Amino acid sequence: MLELEPECFRLAAELATHTWEPGAYTTFTVKEPKPRLISAAPFRDRVVHHAIVSVLEPHFERRFVAHSYACRKGKGSHQALLRASKLMARRRFVLKGDVQKFFPSIDHDILKGEVRRVVADHALLCVMDRIIDSSNPQEPVQEWYPGDDLFSVATRRRGIPIGNLTSQFFANVFLDRFDHIIMDRLGRGEYIRYCDDLLVFGDSRAELWEVRARAESLLADQRLRLHEHKGGVHRTTSPVPFLGFTLSGSSRRLQRASLVRATRRLRGYAVLLRASAIPSQAVASGIAAWVGHARYATNPGLVRTVLARAGVTNVTTR
Repeated sequence: MLELEPECFRLAAELATHTWEPGAYTTFTVKEPKPRLISAAPFRDRVVHHAIVSVLEPHFERRFVAHSYACRKGKGSHQALLRASKLMARRRFVLKGDVQKFFPSIDHDILKGEVRRVVADHALLCVMDRIIDSSNPQEPVQEWYPGDDLFSVATRRRGIPIGNLTSQFFANVFLDRFDHIIMDRLGRGEYIRYCDDLLVFGDSRAELWEVRARAESLLADQRLRLHEHKGGVHRTTSPVPFLGFTLSGSSRRLQRASLVRATRRLRGYAVLLRASAIPSQAVASGIAAWVGHARYATNPGLVRTVLARAGVTNVTTR
């Protein structure tokens, strides 16, 4: 603790003299809900990341569309779910899209250009460029776009690490232009985006397929693609997966895979608790966090069933 103040002064001096260099990432892989490489920056680098975002966030927040929900104050997945439910009950059709390999595909040059649309401060841009340039190798992406030559896939830097606060912020910056074109130029106000998942609502199936075609073209300009075999246009009375829930009309049900994972995690808590390998307070916090998430489902009976199967009792699900 006594070293914190001198270390902060050293870090500030490095930033002021443009000598700060990001450190190496620690990486690990999570397998649920799908395999992903998670990268953890050194603590001193995370201090820089938080400082950068705290300075930039107010300037970009004024530009972001209202219905982009990921990693923004007052937003989040649950608010996105509630709005999606309202629109599912109001409209006949929904277009669901999922950007393929989003974080591994983010092009460094395009990201830097999007940042420079708002930021002009040279010192700040140098720090952000170093954060982007220091991104560790991500999942390989082999995609060619109009105008590419054979070597473009090897020469263009792409991919930013999942786990950085700056990466979550950069993701919104990267898709801000796309959000505005969908909402402003195409007039699709009933639009929701949460990171790389998007929903567009309407009463015409043909119009929504046209929106998808336009979205594919816009994303290609940013060297991104929609998943070819995920999403499409669906009736809002049909089950539509979104953020770990299945939406249909005004109902929200936890997806089966989510319930299986939750049951496994809750049973694991019980095993650890019996072995005195985890504090009871940590178990209580973990259970409360999941119940808080599960309360957004409109089938509380199923939530109670999961808790009972895991041996968890005396928990309110409403």
